[in-house]
Amino acid sequence: MGILRRVGPFVAFFVAASLAWAGERPSPPPLPAGATATRVPFGKLAGWKRDDHAKAWQVWLASCRSQAENNPALDAGVPVPEGLASLCREALKRGALDAPAARAFFQAHFNAWRITTQKGSGPTGGKAFYTGYYEPEIRGSLVREGEFQTPLYDRPADLVSFEPNAIPPGFQGYSAARRKLDGSLEVYPDRKAIEQGALDGKGLEIAYVADPVDRFFMQVQGSGRLRLPTGSVVRFAYAGKNGQPYSAIGKAVADRLNIPPRDVTMAGLRDFLARDPKQAREVMWVNKSFVFFKVAPFLGADAGPIGGEGLPVTPLRSIAIDRRIWPYGLPVFVETAIPDVGGGVKPEPIRKLMIAQDTGSAIIGPARADIFFGSGAKAGAVAGAVRHGGGFYALWPKSQPDAKDGAGGRP
Repeated sequence: MGILRRVGPFVAFFVAASLAWAGERPSPPPLPAGATATRVPFGKLAGWKRDDHAKAWQVWLASCRSQAENNPALDAGVPVPEGLASLCREALKRGALDAPAARAFFQAHFNAWRITTQKGSGPTGGKAFYTGYYEPEIRGSLVREGEFQTPLYDRPADLVSFEPNAIPPGFQGYSAARRKLDGSLEVYPDRKAIEQGALDGKGLEIAYVADPVDRFFMQVQGSGRLRLPTGSVVRFAYAGKNGQPYSAIGKAVADRLNIPPRDVTMAGLRDFLARDPKQAREVMWVNKSFVFFKVAPFLGADAGPIGGEGLPVTPLRSIAIDRRIWPYGLPVFVETAIPDVGGGVKPEPIRKLMIAQDTGSAIIGPARADIFFGSGAKAGAVAGAVRHGGGFYALWPKSQPDAKDGAGGRP
């Protein structure tokens, strides 16, 4: 980390910059039909002043640095707008900032826009909808032995992933396909076909777990830690997916239990799937999407898993967004709550500046995000209970630099 700079000159500069821009008409972020952006003064954001903006700043700098180095994303999203790219370059010049200086930068260079959708759409009636995710730790082995018979697969060489705005004709609704020997594409096998042997004999198995349900939830989360029989831990990162549509299995379980889908929790899903392996397999087949992994020895023990942007995510500072709408590296002020899940976890509001560094098949819409809560069982208990409404405040650049400034596209 660089040497922290004095706050005074920064604040003065940012105030002057704000006055210079005061005459400009705020430009909201581009949104799909049915969504609305309403500008909200930072002083009206509950919890904004109490947040630790230095922590958010460090996470944002990681995104800016990755984009400046043109590092490829794991799941490509919409291009980074020039306004955001320009601010990233400026932030990288400044290096580490303390909380007041970081807050002043965000306030001077961004407007906060509350994003809502049409009333009645989604589970929160137009408000933002938040869920949580985590990095599970499960028992496993690097070789097939004893109880460890369910494989984790490496990314197949014939898998072709599509960028959101470059889906070939005939593949609408799919995010990837299989490249045939003649160069043409075909739909990749779905979960059921893979579990019934579609990838057998290709040498893609990289590890094994004891419980197919554990593999399923590891795939839903997109990463995981395997605790080996020796006691050591191996990290596994997301390496791609078969491109089949993602379907949440909560509704299928709710139909079988004759209860409302909103009453199905992560713990309830696990309990249901543990009762009957045959029924569990059929329910999991409802979700045709299948995730592939890679061993991630480069990740330190304290680092988060790799998100869609290609960076380790940070608990309560990284979110997954709809990559077809929002760019990676976008700051978003999150307003929602941690539920009462017991086990020493206190219910409390979440009001934090977070950074879009991940994505997910179930994260659809402009006011939708998945909050990363960390690794292990405790983080999983909280993440699995989060299904809350709230406020999604996108921080969008106040000014778009002129083309003559020499910047283009990514920072």
